[in-house]
Amino acid sequence: MTKINASLVKELREKTDAPMMECKKALIESEGDIARAEEILRVRLGSKASKAASRIASDGLIGIYTFVESDMSIGALVEVNCETDFVAKNSDFISFVDNIAKIIANKNPENIDSLLNLQYNNNDTVEAFRLELVGKIGENISIRRFERICSSNKIASYNHNGKIGVLVDFDGESSLGKDLAMHIAATKPKAIDESGISQQDLAVEKSIAQEKAINSGKSKEIVEKMIEGSVQKFLKEVTLISQPFIKNDKQSVKQMLKENNSKINKFIYYSVGDGIEKKDVDFAAEVASMRSN
Repeated sequence: MTKINASLVKELREKTDAPMMECKKALIESEGDIARAEEILRVRLGSKASKAASRIASDGLIGIYTFVESDMSIGALVEVNCETDFVAKNSDFISFVDNIAKIIANKNPENIDSLLNLQYNNNDTVEAFRLELVGKIGENISIRRFERICSSNKIASYNHNGKIGVLVDFDGESSLGKDLAMHIAATKPKAIDESGISQQDLAVEKSIAQEKAINSGKSKEIVEKMIEGSVQKFLKEVTLISQPFIKNDKQSVKQMLKENNSKINKFIYYSVGDGIEKKDVDFAAEVASMRSN
């Protein structure tokens, strides 16, 4: 039997986007011939998977799954990307996203790689099924990120049309948790309170405020007050407890929580494609290119 080293497996994986074990099997079968191994994988997994892997997947869906077990509340939030909104509405893709959220909640994988190696169904790992789905649909599909909460408190969730997802770890009535999740989805706070705002964000905001204040031509004392006022306004806008509550803008979230003898401990907010550089595609040119090949 031909000995297959790790570097050869890695090279084939990078070329084909196939799972590691599938790459190793193909290389063993081809006796180390990487071109032949690639052909074997294309037969097994479909050529679409390797072609789609290089394309930007900036659309997709947010999946959420929550349950209670042995007095512990568990919730998972995951973003799965595809290339177009059309595929994001595909029933197979929707089912895949829902199942991935459930697997994360139940199995608690450490990272994306460990998630991909988990069992998806009786026949496939998550990664093997993902590749099959890519071959079937014809678009790149990738699991971008996920988070899981396991808490002795309550967990509420809100999923806005699969495009915005929120998990909230809180103390209080269940209906209050739902309201908090919807509020977070609508206002996109950066943190619960000022302690959660990074020094980098504060520095950027202060720099912007300073430039505006100096250009006003006011005295040094007034400029300092203007800068401090701008920073405080920023903190009020981006910290959850300082925001006006969406169901009653006469009170802040902090006041609402106090009135209901409740507390928010943590929240997670995901928006599909947030931070992904989207690529404009000239579909007419792409189709013309395909016809000429």
